[in-house]
Amino acid sequence: MERHDEKDSRKPPAFDRTRVWIFDLDNTLYPADCNLFAQVDQRMGEFIANYLSVSFEHARYLQKTYYRQYGTTLAGLMQLHRMEPSAFLDYVHDIDLSPVPEHPELAAAIERLPGRKLIFTAGSRRHAENVAGKLGVLHLFEDICDIVATDFVPKEQRAAYDRMMTSHDVAANEAAMFEDMPHNLVAAHDLGMRTVLVHSSYMDHPAQAKIRTWTKPPVHIHHMTNDLARFLADVPLAGTTKP
Repeated sequence: MERHDEKDSRKPPAFDRTRVWIFDLDNTLYPADCNLFAQVDQRMGEFIANYLSVSFEHARYLQKTYYRQYGTTLAGLMQLHRMEPSAFLDYVHDIDLSPVPEHPELAAAIERLPGRKLIFTAGSRRHAENVAGKLGVLHLFEDICDIVATDFVPKEQRAAYDRMMTSHDVAANEAAMFEDMPHNLVAAHDLGMRTVLVHSSYMDHPAQAKIRTWTKPPVHIHHMTNDLARFLADVPLAGTTKP
């Protein structure tokens, strides 16, 4: 199976059938090294500590436990503590966006892609709009499918993809999904999408540590890259050739 990563940047990815380009937001559209998600991570712990009246240390333990067991921390809080999600989303996404750089190379690479572009995020629409706007790419996207639109179902569950595809009229065999968490690409692959893992040195989940042990990607990941803008710029388009 064809692979594409930072060690094989000249090998053209096979996206000849792709008509819908779908991007995760956190640590995918924006580079993980700007450390933006660390702010979200910190504020999740703060919110849980205040909401449950527990120490910050115990709140962090619950936060990571729910994340790993339920797909998102929010899903665990809703299921186990019957928490109403809006205050949580507002609080954790009230962050400083100054570390996010404007990224004209990424904007140019996304703009040249044929077809529709969507953001599919486990965060809120407002967060996605703010971050994509700071990157300078928001105007390139047709719409945003956030965690509210999927009824708070995590992306590792097929139901989240089903809801996204239904609400945005997406045919899986004409779509490509870009995501930084490998387990969130299983459903995308099984549905028939082209899958791209955007990986980095960021560590927040056992799945990210496991990537380092791979001798080759699992079958549900068609391509890997640590540079999204370059990867997209290398996608060959009809009527063009790469030198």
